[in-house]
Order: sequence, then C-alpha cells, then structure tokens
Amino acid sequence: MKKFLQAGILAAAVIFLVGLVFLQGRNREPQQYEGTFFGCFDTVATVTGYAESEEDFSEKLGLLEQKLTYYHRLFDIYHTYSGMNNIKTINDAAGKEAVEADAEILNLLKMGKEMYSETGGKLHIAYGSVLSLWHAYREKGLADPRAAELPPAEELGRRAAHTDIEDVILDEQAQTVYLADPQMSLDVGSIGKGYAVQKLAEYAREIGLEHALISVGGNVCAVGGKIDGSPWMVGVENPDLESSNAYLAAVELEGGCIVTSGDYQRYYEVGNTRYCHIIDPGTNMPPQYFSSVSVLAEDSGIADALSTSLFNLEYDEGASLVEDMPGVEAMWVGKDGEIRQSSGFKADEKK
Repeated sequence: MKKFLQAGILAAAVIFLVGLVFLQGRNREPQQYEGTFFGCFDTVATVTGYAESEEDFSEKLGLLEQKLTYYHRLFDIYHTYSGMNNIKTINDAAGKEAVEADAEILNLLKMGKEMYSETGGKLHIAYGSVLSLWHAYREKGLADPRAAELPPAEELGRRAAHTDIEDVILDEQAQTVYLADPQMSLDVGSIGKGYAVQKLAEYAREIGLEHALISVGGNVCAVGGKIDGSPWMVGVENPDLESSNAYLAAVELEGGCIVTSGDYQRYYEVGNTRYCHIIDPGTNMPPQYFSSVSVLAEDSGIADALSTSLFNLEYDEGASLVEDMPGVEAMWVGKDGEIRQSSGFKADEKK
C-alpha cells in the first residue's frame, strides 16, 4: 500500500510539473524575429514580426515567400510558368485571342485602369511597348556606358501609338483579358509590386502574424503596430546616396503603408545626364522633376501607383491630386534636395 501511495504522489508531481511547464510556455511573451528572402520582383523582401518561437516564425516566413512568389510569377512580363496564365501570356496573345486570367490579374488590371483615369494617364499599365524599348537601351547602356544612348524619338512615338488603355478589354464574367491591339503590351511594374505587398499583408494576418512590418524594395506595409502598442518606425531613404544621412525622415506606421519611387537606383547615364526607369507617358521620356516621391496610404497598390504618377507630375499638379484623395499623403524630394510635403504628411525629419 505504501508503494502505491508513493507512486501516486510521484505521478501527481510529474503531472504538476508538466502542467507548469506547459502554462509557462503558453504565458511566454512572443519574441520579435526578422527574416529575408530573395528573387521576388527583383528585390529583397524583409519581414519583421512576432512569434512564440523561431521555428514558428520561420514557418510563417516560408508561407509568405510562397505567396509573394505566386504574385511575382503572375505579374511577370518576361517568363511563362507551367500551369499558369500570367501577364506575359496575355501579352503574347495580343490581337489574337482573349486569355483566361486569374481573378488577381483581373483585379490588378481593373485597378490599373481606374488609376489611369484618376491620374490623367500618368499611371499607364498598357505602356509596355514603350517601356520595353527604354529597358533595352538602359541594359545596353549599363553594360557599356561609353556606348550608352537614348532610344530614337521616332520609335518611341511609333510604339506610343499602341498604348490605348481602351484596348485593354476585361471580361469579369468570362474572366478573360484581351488586348485588341496586336502591338500592345502590358507592364504592371508601376502597380504590381504594391498590389502584391498589400495582399501579402492581408495574408500575414490570416496565418497569425498580427504585428508585422513587410518591406519589399521601396514598398513597406505594416500589419498593426508593434506588440507593445507602439508604431513601427520607417525611414524615408535619402536619394542622395553620397550623403552622410541615409534617411531624410521617419514615419510611424500602425497599419497602412509607405511607397517610394525615385531615380537613384535604376537608371543609366547618357552624356552625364541620368535617365531613370520611370517614363512619363506624356513625353515618352524620364521626368526630371524630382529625385524621389514617397506616398502614405492605406492600400499599398494605390500608394505604388501614386508614387509613380506623382513622379511624373509637376509639384503643383501632384499636390492638388494628393489633397483631393482621402487618406493619402506624400513627400517630394526635388533635384536640389528641397523637401515638400502634403498637409497631413507627418514625419520626423532627420537633420
């Protein structure tokens, strides 16, 4: 009887200790982790968030990478992928047939057409024929700077004649996209990454990341604030890469996003003049108004579209556009370094 009593006490003690350890594990505060992955949208993706363990965070990071890879492939204009109709598939079928498209492509192109109207054509998803020519000349100029030259104006004009947004025909009922002009091509680089980052932030919540900061190139999106209730602090990069100040300002995010477009990363030079990757559909040339434009908005796709559009607009016109859009703020950095902000843009400027 004594042995049974001792055994019972020992078993109860073991159960108590296991339960204590379990409760301690349940009550442990989530820790902050950070992870990166490469290859999506030709840039680095960084995710900072909270999880109960490194293994848990790594698992969620892997799911986010899979999701972003899906959007990267869907919006790719250079490659095709087995079992998927993407933007390249649609471009290849221009003037031939309507292409059955994923709902995400239809939603993206619908947003692109709406933003074309909203920005007076400065955001132009059907401008691919012109952008591809600039891309070819930029790649050639980077490979051999001494031979760098501008695309011929005549060829730019000829291609621009095949960019009528009305020739992008979306059939949401049949879930198809048809490019009526056989010489037209889509390029969603001015909106696709932002759209994907917005979807990534929404997916992060679905998999349990309630407090996270997602950065994909110049697109930064917050999922809530930090776990302690404080906001995420995000730096606005200085377009003057030779300056001792890496950042011009810092903004607080507790949801929403900030997107920056600039001329200081993707460009080439011809005759000591910098020509960036952003092309103004009104002139078929890179604009020379600003070094960078940053946009704060609730939706990353909208912010991405606007950062490109504002880069193509003179300040007064761009500022008027921003002030008319609820929940949108912007910061412009001029070629001379002058910083201008919309009325509600709140930032801690770095001196």
